[in-house]
Amino acid sequence: MNDSRQKVFSCLGILGAFLIVALLVWAMKYYTRPAPLNAARAEERRKALAELRAANEEGLNRYGWVDQGKGLVRLSLERAKELTLEEYKNPAAARSNLTARALAANPPPPPPAPNKYE
Repeated sequence: MNDSRQKVFSCLGILGAFLIVALLVWAMKYYTRPAPLNAARAEERRKALAELRAANEEGLNRYGWVDQGKGLVRLSLERAKELTLEEYKNPAAARSNLTARALAANPPPPPPAPNKYE
């Protein structure tokens, strides 16, 4: 008889655990639900998305200055592809140019300071 009682209590314990988890899931869904979007908020988001897409379109397809003082120019994608293909007609020169630009943009870090405790 003790064995059957133990099985019943085990089943009730497992069922209770599942009910607690289900209650927690319901509470999380209920309390973390975002506020509904009204028409004004939806229109504001549509406008922001249109502005973002226009800025991306301009950045990808039009020429412009990124930093005039440093001489950085923004090119259209098509022109950038043409220049890259033209540059890589001589692969060795293109590779050395790329390596030099990468090293100039990312100089090696300074050596570590000497450890006075050694």
